[in-house]
Amino acid sequence: MGTSKTGASPDAPHVRLIASDKTWIEGTALEQLKQSAALPGVVHTVGFPDLHPGKGTPVGAAFVSRGVIHPRLPGNDIGCAMSLWATDLPARKLKIDRWVNRLEGLDRPFDGDRAPWLDAQRLSPSIHDSGLGTIGGGNHFAELQVVHEVVDPARLAGLGLDRGMATLLIHSGSRGLGQAIFDEQMRENGLNALVEGTQAADAYLARHDEALRWSIANRALLADRFARQIGAEARLVCDVPHNMISAEMWGGEAAWVHRKGAATSNAAAIMIPGSRGTLSYLVAPIGDREAAAFSLAHGAGRRWQRGYAKPRLSHKYRVEDLQRTELGGRIICEDRELLYEEAPQAYKDIGRVIEDLAEAGLVTVIAVYKPILTYKVRRRDDE
Repeated sequence: MGTSKTGASPDAPHVRLIASDKTWIEGTALEQLKQSAALPGVVHTVGFPDLHPGKGTPVGAAFVSRGVIHPRLPGNDIGCAMSLWATDLPARKLKIDRWVNRLEGLDRPFDGDRAPWLDAQRLSPSIHDSGLGTIGGGNHFAELQVVHEVVDPARLAGLGLDRGMATLLIHSGSRGLGQAIFDEQMRENGLNALVEGTQAADAYLARHDEALRWSIANRALLADRFARQIGAEARLVCDVPHNMISAEMWGGEAAWVHRKGAATSNAAAIMIPGSRGTLSYLVAPIGDREAAAFSLAHGAGRRWQRGYAKPRLSHKYRVEDLQRTELGGRIICEDRELLYEEAPQAYKDIGRVIEDLAEAGLVTVIAVYKPILTYKVRRRDDE
């Protein structure tokens, strides 16, 4: 499969790979993209520059189907998103050292009243609510950022963002609820496609939409917990999911768009982060969004599989080295394995990803942000 920015596989003409020749994409990811494109009912497939291998389904891709849906494509973390919040904290007055010591518990159950957050999303209490307002593992985080560069002042102001104020970026999803829904689906239907309009499809979509709303509540509570601990107010700017199935018009007809690590471009602005040690890009979707399945890259994408990071880095970097970044940021993560797995070196070049999207005519950059304080986990799960 070619890697030109408008490339398509000769034996799968409905597959588009948006990536320049300068962007390395693992062969396993390309094979997974091709296999997923061949699923029943799939009529269009798009891989983005952050494409990398997943558990059977590549991460960094969108799939358009007609007549059927494929729960396997978005997977278990339904509703996972990048949620950007404006704060009232002047960037020149941030108390990072103090907050590194003060921030805690964002990876642990919230001990307050969850009802207002559930009610706001029309959700009933469930056994999964102990995870509400928590980050989760893997690449999830809560991160304080400041403006590095403003490219489009008018668009930035239109979003209500001030270049002199810090922002909060939340990356988390539906936690245990999404996993439970995916497990239910695997028990009942396995990896099979679900025909639209059937009881099985309707039941899954109802649960899927519940997870979407729960994930919104999760990020809102998480942002509130973070902001309160550092004495800030937070206002939602955009909440853009990248793991989901949505009913949309494509090619003039009703279709289903499946996203696995692909941000929906049906938003005024989208934050595309790199890693805890690299810049993040606030972009506006432009151009032929339909040809890109109304989707965009959701981040830099992994360069190394998780198990490869520590062996490659542990002889060069101590844990203490990884808790600070080259950009001057601080990391709250006391899980040694996770520090190595999520090291900036394990990710692709976010600048190249954004360039690929821009060269394909899909985004225009509004502003570039720098991570200042990233929260992942205060202590190991087994402690």
